[in-house]
Amino acid sequence: MTMPRRRPVHLGPRSLAALALVSTVGVIAFGWPFLAPPTSALNAHAQDAPWLFAGLLVLLVAVVAATISESGLGAKAVAMLGVLAATGAALRPIGAGTAGIEPMFFLMVLSGRVLGPGFGFVLGSVTMFASALLTGGVGPWMPFQMLAMGWFTMGAGLLPGADRLRGRAELALLAVYGFLAAFAYGTAMNMAGWPFMGALASGVAFDPDGTVPANLARFAAYCVATSLGWDLGRAVVTVLLTLTLGPAVLRALRRATRRAAFETAVTFEAPRKASEGR
Repeated sequence: MTMPRRRPVHLGPRSLAALALVSTVGVIAFGWPFLAPPTSALNAHAQDAPWLFAGLLVLLVAVVAATISESGLGAKAVAMLGVLAATGAALRPIGAGTAGIEPMFFLMVLSGRVLGPGFGFVLGSVTMFASALLTGGVGPWMPFQMLAMGWFTMGAGLLPGADRLRGRAELALLAVYGFLAAFAYGTAMNMAGWPFMGALASGVAFDPDGTVPANLARFAAYCVATSLGWDLGRAVVTVLLTLTLGPAVLRALRRATRRAAFETAVTFEAPRKASEGR
């Protein structure tokens, strides 16, 4: 009989509501160029809108993290969160400046798979925040990166067969997810930075007065011209690391989860009297 997994974070109603709220606002923050009509005030302030959404996302991600923490992020889970976030933050600079070599993504996929969607969202967000501080990559794009990585890691925790699927089938599932999600992450981040282009690249830049189909064509051209090679490299590296290092990392994470016994309450017994030990 397969034992159900112990997870460090259980998503209760409040956590789910907070996640739904930040995800809804996040979709608007990423996709507002396609959601706002040409006459919208957002389009009139295309250069300012990403800054406004960035500030809003910082607050919302903090609210979600606090809500999830309140729902049961105990000392053991915090310790594991710290270790994994530090490891992910240290892995990110390894491929800095080299197209697509980003080993952090495979660790996020495997961690989300083992530890669940709630822990995955917090881990992805915290890891991206820590890596931004480590590399000096703090800017209006950081909140978008935190939210996108939170979604990326949470998605791995929502994959089917968490308690039953093992071996090559599980690795294949994680590899496919990592490949597709790496492209999705890159596309989301392109959407966050695209409105900043302005007149720098008139042929592919966001046109506040353009129609949705016209801007979609511009955005597709922007993705192909600026990030397709990088996203492909990230996806391939994620797949290769998942298939080669995945079995060992999954075993280590599952062993650590079992030993941590997240669902077991910590109790302290009163010391026995000397007479009782005789």
